Amino acid sequence: MDHDDEDVLMTDLAARPTSVSASFTWSGLERQARENESMNGHVGPGLASTLLNRQAAQSLASGSTGQKLRSASVLANDVAGNLNISSSKSEEESDDELNDDASEGKPDFSSDPLRYSKLPTGLCYDVRMRYHCELEPSPDEDGYVFGADPDLHPEDPRRIWSIYHELCHAGLVEDKMSIYGVVKNPLARIAARDASPAEICLIHTGTHYDFVKSLKNMSRHELQRYATEGDSIYYNKLTFLSAVLSAGGAIETCRAVAGRLVKNAIAVIRPPGHHAEADRAMGFCLFNNVCIAARVCQEDFGEDCRKILIVDWDVHHGNGVQKAFYDDPNVLYISIHVHMDGRFYPSGPNGDHLHCGKGAGIGRNVNIPWPSQGMGDADYMLALQNIVMPIANEFDPDLVIISAGFDAAAGDTLGGCFVTPACYGHMTHMLMSLADGKVVVCLEGGYNLKSISKSALAVTRTLMGEPPDRLASTAATKPGVATVQKVRLQQSKYWRCLYPKDNDQDIQNALGAERMHDIIRAYQSKHLYDNYKMVNLYIFRERISQSFENQVLATSDYHKAQPLIVIFHDP
Repeated sequence: MDHDDEDVLMTDLAARPTSVSASFTWSGLERQARENESMNGHVGPGLASTLLNRQAAQSLASGSTGQKLRSASVLANDVAGNLNISSSKSEEESDDELNDDASEGKPDFSSDPLRYSKLPTGLCYDVRMRYHCELEPSPDEDGYVFGADPDLHPEDPRRIWSIYHELCHAGLVEDKMSIYGVVKNPLARIAARDASPAEICLIHTGTHYDFVKSLKNMSRHELQRYATEGDSIYYNKLTFLSAVLSAGGAIETCRAVAGRLVKNAIAVIRPPGHHAEADRAMGFCLFNNVCIAARVCQEDFGEDCRKILIVDWDVHHGNGVQKAFYDDPNVLYISIHVHMDGRFYPSGPNGDHLHCGKGAGIGRNVNIPWPSQGMGDADYMLALQNIVMPIANEFDPDLVIISAGFDAAAGDTLGGCFVTPACYGHMTHMLMSLADGKVVVCLEGGYNLKSISKSALAVTRTLMGEPPDRLASTAATKPGVATVQKVRLQQSKYWRCLYPKDNDQDIQNALGAERMHDIIRAYQSKHLYDNYKMVNLYIFRERISQSFENQVLATSDYHKAQPLIVIFHDP
């Protein structure tokens, strides 16, 4: 396109007050696109909007640019005239409003009923995050080492490559590995970057940051010693490089979604982060990626991103996230995890249902602790439908971040649960109804390469607009029902949407779920009292069905009556 064509294009676009491209300078878009495309084939988060506007303009300019655009303008004016469209505002007022929108430097979506669905889904992936790996292979329980492959540790560098390869194989990414073709609207790449010391220290202490940074200068012996002394962690000289990239990738992905450069996004990042605490690495985690990203978004976007919901479906409790926001009223943390009375990693009582936050953050910490492994789709859906979604809707977040560990997936022996890719898709779909669809999925755990790949693919397809697959299992287990009931009762102290409010109601007879014959019996009992002063008699039994409570009625002088008439009936 030469400069004359650019002038024609912008002239015609300026005549269309509803056009997204009217608020941009075309040459500026071209320059930004070239700069971003030069970064190792990756695009920055700002390019998503650039691509959209370029595509819109190119579709208008297809064929003979000048003539067809002019014809389109004439046709649009004819259609508007035939429809007799009128406005109560003068042309000057409309022009002023258009100029105000354009001055903000963002597309005006206010008149577009599909303003968000047209945006792409984002993807953050960087091969350099694979550089963090073990120095030596891990022996099994008998001390035997299988080969010399350093990827034997569960937190395997191949985890993120397996997911990325699966996305390419499905045609969702423009990459040479997408050998079967690419979908019409592929994932928009979001470039990872190093998180700055200031960003990391929003969550972590300076001492912890300095320690992780010092790993690159340590000897092999020192690295092995610190790994041995640590809690389920390993190090090498490139650990710091991968760790700051992982945190920076989470930041840029969240910023792209919060800033509406993409509609939603998935960050395929490692090392994971939700176990990392302010002053120590643990549980395969070095920096708490999701927490850092949440804090950065709150600082960068202010009131537009004040309330953040973090949903953690990793099979392990995110102790680091809980501690980071335990007294924060603006961050709601909900974790669904195996607890086993504190015997499952990270162990201890902090993951039980009684830890609900403190101070201003009371009620902003929700733990759904499964009593055992072996939980499946129906248990997770029960938790989403009865706890997560009611609380999340009442909280009304500005941004949703999913700490997406896939170690509860079927096939992951470390997690020992049976969640299917379809269930992960359904949970994602439900959460997409929140925060105007601003949802970010950040990878945490998951150690079966096939399971995490299929699960991440299901989540990504859902983010891109595909409906999730059907669920085969819909009946929750007894431990699952009991856990959900216990958590609802505890959290009902802090959330108006949750019932029951007391131990006398169970989850199957909460408000709005009474059986019809119980309602009829209650009415009859009240009617007999109001008209004949018949009162309830106490039934001497330890337990009795709710259907028979307050249903043995007698007149006030029943103990004197001769003879005594007893009537058995059922409505």
